[in-house]
Amino acid sequence: MSAAKISVAKKAIRHIEKKITQETILGIGTGSTVNFFIQELEALKNQFHGAVSSSEASSERLKAINVDVFSLNDVNQIDFYIDGADEVTSENFLIKGGGGAHTREKIVAAASKEFICIIDKSKLVDKLGSFPLPVEVIPESRSLVSRRIIALGGVPQYREGFITDQGNQIIDIMNLNIIEPEAIEALLNNIPGVVDNGIFAFNKPQVVLVAD
Repeated sequence: MSAAKISVAKKAIRHIEKKITQETILGIGTGSTVNFFIQELEALKNQFHGAVSSSEASSERLKAINVDVFSLNDVNQIDFYIDGADEVTSENFLIKGGGGAHTREKIVAAASKEFICIIDKSKLVDKLGSFPLPVEVIPESRSLVSRRIIALGGVPQYREGFITDQGNQIIDIMNLNIIEPEAIEALLNNIPGVVDNGIFAFNKPQVVLVAD
């Protein structure tokens, strides 16, 4: 599995290396595949301006290779956003958030000119939903949101002991029928107390790179 992740990380480097300039701001996601990408990125660290990160963990890895990390509020645009996924369909719809960072990931993806998703073949699916769908919630709303999820036919499970970088909690949904990802993404986000969910339908990637 590590070999596949290294392979697709190198593929992403090849995809961007001739397009970046000294003014380029990269968006960097979260997770094990992205960690390999950050390792490969060290060779290019003097060829772009800096990065916006979707998690504190990725920020620390970027700083460790001497890449300047900026707040999204301090940059005008992000040229490329590179991130992994937990599930990807043929239409490039995603489920993300196994690591609980999907809210910030979605924000950075939305601010980027090009979203590049890097995965191994095990993440390719015909339909979203086998992987539990993460929903970030304000702590006081957790029971309310869980009841609404049950009414939608899903099975909510509180991710015990986990706090997001925003100080919130995660509910993972099993057995939810995600036939129409855009509709389900919007429906879940309209439940009071939901910060965001892990369906990337409105902010899906333009490019999906799969490990050789």
